[in-house]
This record gives sequence, C-alpha cells and structure tokens, in this order.
Amino acid sequence: MRIERIEASKHKKGRVLVFLEDGACLKITEQELLDFGLRAGDELDGSALAKLKEAAGVSNTKAAAADFIGKRAMSRRDLERKLREKGASETEARYAAEWLEAIGAIDDADYASLLVRHCADLGYGPARVREKLYEKGVPRELWEDALDALPPPEGQIDRFLESKLHGRLPEEKEKKRLTDALLRRGFSWGDVKSAWGRWGSEVTED
Repeated sequence: MRIERIEASKHKKGRVLVFLEDGACLKITEQELLDFGLRAGDELDGSALAKLKEAAGVSNTKAAAADFIGKRAMSRRDLERKLREKGASETEARYAAEWLEAIGAIDDADYASLLVRHCADLGYGPARVREKLYEKGVPRELWEDALDALPPPEGQIDRFLESKLHGRLPEEKEKKRLTDALLRRGFSWGDVKSAWGRWGSEVTED
C-alpha cells in the first residue's frame, strides 16, 4: 500500500494525516510519524500497514478520551464505555483509560469525592448517593471513603423541612408528601422519623 501524501492536521495540533492510495486517511501523532519514518511515496507491506493502523486507532482513541474528560468528569468505566460507543475496540479503550490514569487525568477516587459533594449539594441522602456511585461506575471499594464526606443527614433533613414549612406544622397529607420526598432522596426511615420528632410532630411508617 502506497502513501499518497502526508499533511499536518489543520484542526488538531500535533496530529498528522496519512493518505493512502486506497483513499483511506490515517490520523497519527507527529511522534508516530517519526517513529515509523513515513514519507509520501513509501510502500507499506501488510505488517507495516497493520502496525500503522493500530497506532492510528490508539491515537484516535486517546484524543477522543481527552476530549471526553475535558468536557466533564467521569469514572474510568464510563470513559471506556463512551469510547467503545464511538467505535474504539475494548483494547483501545482500556489503553486510553490507562494512559489518562497514568498522567493523573482521571482518578476514580477523586471522581467519587466530587460526585458525593455534588449529590450533597442537591440534598441527597446516603442511599441515593450510593445509587449514583453505582450508576456512574465508581468501584465499590471507593464508596465508603467518599461517603465520609457527606454532611450529617440530620442537618440536611432539617434544612429541607425548613425550606418547605418555614417553621409551621404541616397537615397529615403534606407531612406524608414530604416524608415520601425525603425517602426518595435517600434518607433512612429512622432519620426521617427523628427529624419529625425534632419538628414537634410524629410520623408512622405505612
């Protein structure tokens, strides 16, 4: 397979476009261009072409991975999943994730802490936060350390009730609605019941 021409990418700094005689365009890095010693007019045998395509696949996946995490934080599992959805092989996705971990660009422990703080800001309780950690692909062994950063549920529940009631006692229907809302937010029945006790009211479990 002959290389028709080689051009620097106009859109990505450090990216090189290698155009082949069959119309294919391989995107590689400047370093890979030097490593392979490529020039326009070179003939590539099957082995060299396969290695070049493999390098191009890895480079493209690494670039896509960097773009993903540049837009928002995510777990390694979600990053690999998104890369595979974009067409990367399982091996390419894993390699790109390992590369980003090695340079400190992704860290599941840091992401878990960030996610827990975000959930706390939204007023979620421990159970709901655990659901989010699971949904986002955070390894279970990182959960407990991250959950230690959650504020005490008593304060969260009290602030929620104050924002809704402004010091007044609710009617039974409203109390039931607020209780259900707190349970959906991930607070335990015991914590919710105790909060109503502090409010001067009682609640019974259905």
